[in-house]
Amino acid sequence: MDEYLIKRLESAVTRLEALSTAGFRQGAAVDDEGDAAAMDPSILAFGDLISQHVSRVTSAAEKIGGQVLDISKIIEEAFIVQQELLVKIKHTQKPDMAQLVEFLKPLNEVIAKASALTEGKRSDYFHHLKSAADSLAALAWIAYTGKNCGMSMPIAHVEESWQMAEFYNNKILVEYRNKDANHVEWAKAMKELFIPGLRDYVKSNYPLGPVWSASGKAAVSAPTKAPAPGAPVPPPPPPTSLFSSESSQPSSSRPKEGMAAVFQEISSGKPVTSGLRKVTADMKTKNRADRTGVVSISEKEVRTSSPSFSKTGPPKLELQMGRKWVVENQIGRNNLVIDDCDSKQSVYVYGCKNSVIQIQGKVNNITVDKCTKMGVVFKDVVAACEIVNCNSVEVQCQGSAPTISIDNTAGCQMYLSKDSLEASITTAKSSEINVLVPASESDGDWGEHALPQQYIHVFKDGQFVTTPMSHSGG
Repeated sequence: MDEYLIKRLESAVTRLEALSTAGFRQGAAVDDEGDAAAMDPSILAFGDLISQHVSRVTSAAEKIGGQVLDISKIIEEAFIVQQELLVKIKHTQKPDMAQLVEFLKPLNEVIAKASALTEGKRSDYFHHLKSAADSLAALAWIAYTGKNCGMSMPIAHVEESWQMAEFYNNKILVEYRNKDANHVEWAKAMKELFIPGLRDYVKSNYPLGPVWSASGKAAVSAPTKAPAPGAPVPPPPPPTSLFSSESSQPSSSRPKEGMAAVFQEISSGKPVTSGLRKVTADMKTKNRADRTGVVSISEKEVRTSSPSFSKTGPPKLELQMGRKWVVENQIGRNNLVIDDCDSKQSVYVYGCKNSVIQIQGKVNNITVDKCTKMGVVFKDVVAACEIVNCNSVEVQCQGSAPTISIDNTAGCQMYLSKDSLEASITTAKSSEINVLVPASESDGDWGEHALPQQYIHVFKDGQFVTTPMSHSGG
């Protein structure tokens, strides 16, 4: 505790010296109002978040180098930019939507920079890059303006954003667990940066979103250039809609305008929120007069190079008869989301490849059939999660699942949460089934358990006794 207090004191002294001599802090120029705002307890606490958690990420990355260090420096830059914005908010009036877009532009540019590293030829450190780039969506909590803005509340937004990044973060923990402790340290530092780091910071300082100044200076909008003399006047841009198909926010709360303009800018750099497809309330069968059977979701390319049509049929992500979510023939889609679901509905995933789907909320049953290299992240199921006729799938349960069934499947990585450790797992005609469980300590490694695929049957006392075959070194 003494060391922690000394560290806080040294950090505060450094800030005071920086403000009094150069008027800069972490590369950001501040005026007189900014000086006072920078010493606000909430701003100092954010500085502690950077010095304690972000520095741990960059320290681990320095031992790895390469692209992991590059993306870690971008994470550090993003947090510094957010701190600068928090300082500005202290002496800026609440902006309108256009002004907020311009205000958040520096953060959007850093997020785009991180996303750019995940594009192109797949890197050996792809999981590191995806985990980092996807996690930066959590910083968008700063754009929360109220319950009708189309976003989850700040604390929930941070948690939801990390859930998608954690899918790739867990892959790093498993891949490097017995290979390189530096990568494991980096992955653990990443999680602690957001959960509990950023989440607890937002919970303590901005649970209802940022507080703008009532008497501060007005925010500025993006400058508009006057057309050259004699040049034709360009038509106005089409209306932007943030929470259209690429938003990661719950569809039930998505507005048709307003905050849409803000996050269209944030998502333009293709972070985790890019490419997600949603079902709005007016698309549901029960709310439509022109449709009685199937509610379809419009498709939008995540990347122009990603195939969007399977040989077996067109891609689908739709709610049928209000009871069954059907996800079919999705190829190369890493950001599929079903968030407006309930415990009476089932989810059927069929014929998908190289894709990831996240099911947010409790559903009755999940079935994954004939899928290859498919990732499934879900919270809770009432009945069962079934994996059938699949190859190389990864399934992560973040809540509870009473029954998990794996049938005729080659290669399945199953991640269980602490709430799902009592799940009954049934396997048949399957191989390479590994179940990973969290350690008893919060910072411990995942425990990996291979389920037996071979058995010994011995006739004894009038009946056959079956025991799993053990392997040396297993």
